[in-house]
Amino acid sequence: QVQLVESGGGLVQPGGSLRLSCAASGFVFSIYAMGWYRQAPGKQRELVASITIGGFTNYADSVNGRFTISRDNAKKMVYLQMNSLKPEDTAVYYCNAKPAFGYWGQGTQVTVSA
Repeated sequence: QVQLVESGGGLVQPGGSLRLSCAASGFVFSIYAMGWYRQAPGKQRELVASITIGGFTNYADSVNGRFTISRDNAKKMVYLQMNSLKPEDTAVYYCNAKPAFGYWGQGTQVTVSA
Protein backbone atom coordinates (compact mmCIF):
# COMPACT_ATOMS: atom_id res chain seq x y z
CA GLN A 1 0.00 0.00 0.00
CA VAL A 2 1.01 3.62 -0.48
CA GLN A 3 3.12 5.03 2.31
CA LEU A 4 4.41 8.58 2.56
CA VAL A 5 6.57 9.56 5.53
CA GLU A 6 7.46 13.22 5.93
CA SER A 7 10.21 14.53 8.19
CA GLY A 8 12.41 17.55 8.79
CA GLY A 9 9.97 20.06 10.19
CA GLY A 10 10.51 22.12 13.29
CA LEU A 11 10.55 25.57 14.83
CA VAL A 12 12.57 28.18 12.98
CA GLN A 13 12.93 31.93 13.18
CA PRO A 14 11.77 34.16 10.34
CA GLY A 15 14.42 34.22 7.64
CA GLY A 16 15.63 30.75 8.54
CA SER A 17 15.77 27.57 6.51
CA LEU A 18 14.53 23.99 6.75
CA ARG A 19 14.82 20.97 4.51
CA LEU A 20 11.89 18.58 4.44
CA SER A 21 12.18 14.98 3.30
CA CYS A 22 9.58 12.48 2.18
CA ALA A 23 10.11 8.74 1.91
CA ALA A 24 7.69 7.08 -0.50
CA SER A 25 6.85 3.41 -0.90
CA GLY A 26 4.10 1.14 -2.13
CA PHE A 27 3.87 2.53 -5.66
CA VAL A 28 6.06 2.99 -8.72
CA PHE A 29 7.58 6.27 -7.60
CA SER A 30 9.41 7.07 -10.83
CA ILE A 31 6.24 7.36 -12.93
CA TYR A 32 4.44 9.86 -10.72
CA ALA A 33 4.72 13.61 -10.52
CA MET A 34 5.11 14.54 -6.87
CA GLY A 35 4.22 17.55 -4.82
CA TRP A 36 4.54 19.20 -1.47
CA TYR A 37 1.32 20.46 0.06
CA ARG A 38 0.66 22.38 3.24
CA GLN A 39 -2.27 23.05 5.51
CA ALA A 40 -2.31 25.97 7.91
CA PRO A 41 -4.75 26.10 10.83
CA GLY A 42 -8.24 26.96 9.62
CA LYS A 43 -7.24 26.81 5.96
CA GLN A 44 -7.57 24.30 3.17
CA ARG A 45 -4.63 22.20 2.10
CA GLU A 46 -2.76 23.79 -0.79
CA LEU A 47 -0.13 22.66 -3.26
CA VAL A 48 3.06 24.67 -2.84
CA ALA A 49 5.53 22.88 -5.11
CA SER A 50 5.52 20.08 -7.65
CA ILE A 51 8.02 18.16 -9.74
CA THR A 52 7.37 16.06 -12.82
CA ILE A 53 8.95 12.72 -13.60
CA GLY A 54 11.34 14.63 -15.85
CA GLY A 55 12.33 17.04 -13.11
CA PHE A 56 10.38 20.09 -14.20
CA THR A 57 9.26 22.12 -11.20
CA ASN A 58 6.42 24.49 -10.44
CA TYR A 59 5.74 26.65 -7.40
CA ALA A 60 2.93 28.58 -5.84
CA ASP A 61 3.46 32.32 -6.10
CA SER A 62 3.75 32.57 -2.33
CA VAL A 63 6.89 30.40 -2.21
CA ASN A 64 8.43 30.95 -5.63
CA GLY A 65 12.07 31.94 -5.30
CA ARG A 66 12.29 30.71 -1.71
CA PHE A 67 11.44 26.99 -1.91
CA THR A 68 13.06 24.32 -4.06
CA ILE A 69 11.60 20.88 -4.67
CA SER A 70 13.74 17.95 -5.78
CA ARG A 71 13.45 14.19 -6.08
CA ASP A 72 15.69 11.13 -6.02
CA ASN A 73 14.01 8.34 -7.95
CA ALA A 74 16.58 5.74 -6.88
CA LYS A 75 15.87 6.42 -3.21
CA LYS A 76 12.17 7.15 -3.71
CA MET A 77 12.58 10.45 -1.91
CA VAL A 78 11.19 13.94 -2.39
CA TYR A 79 12.74 16.98 -0.76
CA LEU A 80 11.69 20.56 -0.12
CA GLN A 81 14.38 23.11 0.64
CA MET A 82 12.76 26.12 2.30
CA ASN A 83 14.70 29.35 2.64
CA SER A 84 13.78 32.83 3.82
CA LEU A 85 10.93 31.39 5.83
CA LYS A 86 8.07 33.64 6.88
CA PRO A 87 5.51 33.29 9.67
CA GLU A 88 2.86 32.68 7.02
CA ASP A 89 4.72 29.52 6.00
CA THR A 90 3.65 27.96 9.30
CA ALA A 91 1.67 24.82 8.47
CA VAL A 92 1.73 21.05 8.41
CA TYR A 93 3.57 19.98 5.27
CA TYR A 94 2.71 16.84 3.34
CA CYS A 95 4.10 15.15 0.28
CA ASN A 96 1.91 13.28 -2.16
CA ALA A 97 1.58 12.51 -5.81
CA LYS A 98 0.21 15.17 -8.12
CA PRO A 99 -2.68 14.72 -8.42
CA ALA A 100 -2.77 13.41 -4.88
CA PHE A 101 -3.55 9.90 -3.80
CA GLY A 102 -6.44 9.43 -1.40
CA TYR A 103 -3.94 8.44 1.28
CA TRP A 104 -2.03 11.13 3.19
CA GLY A 105 0.90 10.68 5.55
CA GLN A 106 1.11 12.25 8.98
CA GLY A 107 2.84 15.36 7.69
CA THR A 108 5.56 17.38 9.39
CA GLN A 109 4.92 20.57 11.33
CA VAL A 110 6.76 23.72 10.31
CA THR A 111 6.49 26.67 12.66
CA VAL A 112 8.06 29.99 11.78
CA SER A 113 8.14 32.29 14.77
CA ALA A 114 10.45 34.61 16.61
